Amino acid sequence: MNRLYNSLEPRVMDDDMLKLAVGEQGPQEEAGLLARQEGILFKDVLSLQLDFQNILRIDNLWQFENLRKLQLDNNVIERIEGLEKLTHLVWLDLSFNNIEAIEGLDTLVNLEDLSLFNNRISKIDSLDALVKLQVLSLGNNHIGNMMNKGLAELKHQFSIDELKHRENLIQARLEDEQARREELEEHKAAFVEHLNGPFLFDSMYAEDVEGNKLACLHGAGELLEAYKDKFVVICVNIFEYGLKQQEKRKVELDTFNECVQEAIQENQGQGKRRIAEFEEKHLLSLSAIRDESELSNLEKKIVECSKDISELFNTLMTLEMQLVEQLEETINMFERNIIDLVGLFIENVQSLMAQCRDLENHHHEKLLEIAISALEKMVKGELEEDLPDEVRALFVDKDTVVNAVGSSHDIHLLKIDNREDELVTRVNSWCTHLVDKIHKDEIMRNRRRVKEINQYIDHMQNELDNLECSDIID
Repeated sequence: MNRLYNSLEPRVMDDDMLKLAVGEQGPQEEAGLLARQEGILFKDVLSLQLDFQNILRIDNLWQFENLRKLQLDNNVIERIEGLEKLTHLVWLDLSFNNIEAIEGLDTLVNLEDLSLFNNRISKIDSLDALVKLQVLSLGNNHIGNMMNKGLAELKHQFSIDELKHRENLIQARLEDEQARREELEEHKAAFVEHLNGPFLFDSMYAEDVEGNKLACLHGAGELLEAYKDKFVVICVNIFEYGLKQQEKRKVELDTFNECVQEAIQENQGQGKRRIAEFEEKHLLSLSAIRDESELSNLEKKIVECSKDISELFNTLMTLEMQLVEQLEETINMFERNIIDLVGLFIENVQSLMAQCRDLENHHHEKLLEIAISALEKMVKGELEEDLPDEVRALFVDKDTVVNAVGSSHDIHLLKIDNREDELVTRVNSWCTHLVDKIHKDEIMRNRRRVKEINQYIDHMQNELDNLECSDIID
């Protein structure tokens, strides 16, 4: 697109500039199409772009009576004027100009977004008429400390209090969304998400074309409402039971972790005390070895020191083996408890899901009775209600009716079965992964501890060996 970037002299808007701008901004714009087909109709233009035109003065815009968006940034405009007729204007960009005062905006009562960024404005005023203004950009002007001075002068919706109010509303919405996400994660952790309402029931009918058609039958609507109420009650019972069981599993896991940490800390405390006792004696032994001049006494002290190192190794390894046995017993007990909790949870959920199936079977039987009765009345010409054609198409014969009711029934049972299978699969998988992780974590902890003991003992032995060699050389 060719733009008027090359003019270096300040310019005033005239018809030629406006016609060229409108023409260049087609043909996707409605104004551009009209310009080519019927001539330029400025009143039909909704958006006008006049940035980087070296415009000094705003003029000749009175014909754009329906303009919604006007872009006049990056010019040399000194005053806001010539906009009186643009009463439908919603978006106005006057950034990067030479404007010194806010004026000429009183008729723009529909303006929502105003940018006066990077001008020479020193005072905020003349904004009272902009009752719909939502976005105001005044950065990089000569206003000074706008938060302490300029904003305090505003007597409309851009007061500090209202800006804070808007920020609080946004923050409240964000916090609400975060709370909902966290709540959903809690429900997922309990494996009962979306069971605290009609979600499962609604999903049964979301893809049930036949069932939705049959609901038009006399008596079917009331039957469906009663069915839904009872079904949702059972779902809520599953949901509340699931949350309670999740809390029990959490308490069991927390108690287990506390027991494990307590056992480890106690064991480590014993090991640290034994090491401290060893190191105190070891330093004295090393000092005595360095001061010993008799070879026979030197060899004896080295043997005793090496024996102390071996005893420390045996002590630390014994402590570790005791901890392994203690933790193994704790883990096995936790595994039995968590498996029992999960098993009880599954058993009771399956019992409640069976109640959902019983309700579905009962509903199926009653709906089939209503449908057969409607078919018999239709055959006899006694059917009073006016059914839609798509519903009447189901009543060709008894087999068609039975198949339609049966198809609806199968969809409902499948949804119930799938939700039950999903819950059982997920909770069993969670239990299996949790127990496996606990066993693997314990194996890795034991390996790290044995490695630490060996490295420490090797260091002590190497220190003694180096000292022995040095004494022998001396």
